[in-house]
Amino acid sequence: KAHLILKDICMNTPDSAQRPTLRSQRLNQITNEPHQKLDALVKAHSPFATVPNFARFVVAQYLFQSELKALYTDPALKEIVPDLPERCRAEQARADLADLDTAVPAPVAGAVTAPSKAEALGWIFVSEGSKLGAAFLIKRAVGLGLSDTFGARHLGEPAGGRAEGWKSFIRTLDGLDLSTEEEAELDKGAVAAFERFTVLLEHAYAAEPELA
Repeated sequence: KAHLILKDICMNTPDSAQRPTLRSQRLNQITNEPHQKLDALVKAHSPFATVPNFARFVVAQYLFQSELKALYTDPALKEIVPDLPERCRAEQARADLADLDTAVPAPVAGAVTAPSKAEALGWIFVSEGSKLGAAFLIKRAVGLGLSDTFGARHLGEPAGGRAEGWKSFIRTLDGLDLSTEEEAELDKGAVAAFERFTVLLEHAYAAEPELA
């Protein structure tokens, strides 16, 4: 898998006619495969079939967001994205677990630790991008009797709106002056984020859910 990622990065050189214009477009391109795999895996676990099934999905969301909390509150990253701490959804996911009578899960080995600034932004790119997809997921959650104030808070619309929050983040990301090495670290972080959520999702559905 690593060689495929490197191949994607190498293909996106200035000499390539297919080179995306914007950094965010490149990130979307190189994460397309792990994104598609993750989407298929989510569907396979049918999180919206029953409330207990959805609770397992929230376990994965909480684990992922809690692992990224250190990035969302990092002072150096906050200098780049001033409202970064408010964008974190770990507390909303934790509240959802309480609503669903599900215990807060123990951390899972393998969390991202001390990434470079560029790599961290790759992880945040994936986390922030998932808020767009959450617009569709919250509608499915409503069918289970849940909402953005009960059980599905982490899927709720962010303050200021989903689209504007995403556009604001992307404008900042696309405007950064990064070295070739940092661009590669950014790509690495984005791909790793999808792979990590896939691991956490499998963990959440494999483990017996614990009641709070």
